[in-house]
Amino acid sequence: MDERIKVVATQILSRAWGTLTLATLDYRHANGTWQRQSREIYDHGNAVAIILFDPARRTVLLTRQYRHPVSLNGDPAWLIEACAGLLDEDDKLSGVMREALEETGHRPRDVQWLFDAYMSPGSLTERLSLFVGHYDAGTRIAPGGGLAAEGEEIEVLEMRLDDALAGIGSGAIIDAKTIMLLHWLALNR
Repeated sequence: MDERIKVVATQILSRAWGTLTLATLDYRHANGTWQRQSREIYDHGNAVAIILFDPARRTVLLTRQYRHPVSLNGDPAWLIEACAGLLDEDDKLSGVMREALEETGHRPRDVQWLFDAYMSPGSLTERLSLFVGHYDAGTRIAPGGGLAAEGEEIEVLEMRLDDALAGIGSGAIIDAKTIMLLHWLALNR
């Protein structure tokens, strides 16, 4: 731990799908003064996301599903997103392949890890590992749509890459991981 940080106490506030902890810490500013701070931290594990790309047709496979926290913020809650999910006990590659198959029905080829990112480091411990993979008619081996046992009802959307990128500007695509992955494709493919 950084010598400018002293953890004074931690208290578990909730342990359900994830764990919500209240941390009290003393923070020493650059000028030497100490300040007591409290932070709520949510931990539900690390995650993976993948953008499925067909380079021959310049299309992407995205998903659409209901996101309740988005509705609480007053926005339309049926988000268009890249395929994603929690790692659970899997390594990154196994996790992303599992999620791609569950959500889209495709087993992508040429899967490549791109980078890791913290999406909301002020309150979430989640580190998201982002990937790209190729798909076409031959990679579809299952129906997709998510796992009914987990309450998932996922619509699979195929879009031209240019249309997906335009969806960022129009506000149709507002999910951060999806925006990052689409921009990576635009810059690198």
